[in-house]
Amino acid sequence: MATPNIVNVATINAKNATALLTGTSRTEAIDVPADKVAKINTILVANVDGTNAADITVEVSVDNGSNFVAIASTISVPADATLSLLESPIYLDETDLLYFTASAANDLTYFVSYEELDDA
Repeated sequence: MATPNIVNVATINAKNATALLTGTSRTEAIDVPADKVAKINTILVANVDGTNAADITVEVSVDNGSNFVAIASTISVPADATLSLLESPIYLDETDLLYFTASAANDLTYFVSYEELDDA
């Protein structure tokens, strides 16, 4: 497996990942395929509960799930509000993972807009 050369990209596919966080366990949003890179452009988290705030944690694993690093930790999302969690794009390498964890079940949704790059 070789990380794609992002200067010599042959294919760029627009993709989205979205879901309601139905539990309070770590939930996988993106698993970057081998030989590809994901350019994450947008991460939005919406609180669909009309009354209560809920916390969100967003983590990345760069070793296929052995260890995780928080890129957003226990951020409160007010009731009926949406937060944008990226100021600029980030890259995830092949087999990297993006995970979300909510403090309350069925209160938060996420939307991730990204590009999958391939130099093949």
